[in-house]
Amino acid sequence: MADIAILVGTESGNAQMVADTLSDELGMEHDVVVHEEPELDELDLASREILIICCSTHGDGELPDNIIPLHDALKEGDMDLSHLKYGIVALGDQTYHQTFCQAGKDMDAVFAARGALRVGERLEIDACTQPLPDEDALDWAKEFMAEL
Repeated sequence: MADIAILVGTESGNAQMVADTLSDELGMEHDVVVHEEPELDELDLASREILIICCSTHGDGELPDNIIPLHDALKEGDMDLSHLKYGIVALGDQTYHQTFCQAGKDMDAVFAARGALRVGERLEIDACTQPLPDEDALDWAKEFMAEL
């Protein structure tokens, strides 16, 4: 049984829906907690081993407001996260070609810069072609857990 934290970055609620679906599914076999307002001080990343970041992109490639403080604290700090394994579920809209899933990419980069190890590929979900992003996320989660 793994202890998994799911961090949510959302504006319209799609990333929250994905996080809740993953929590329901993974929670059948693991201890899962969803952080809707992920704050660095409350996450206790030093004692965590597994994270999933569900993050949508809004505007012209911006991070959702609720995850900006975490991103900025990690970017500006020097926290060593080399003990941490993580996965990224990025949501975006391919009509914004240059910034498609940019917020998920930014979260990926900040965790990698702190030494965390991404497990598997980053899942990038296009709102234009996948109206139910939680379905793709469930398939991704099976692969993610198998690779841990």
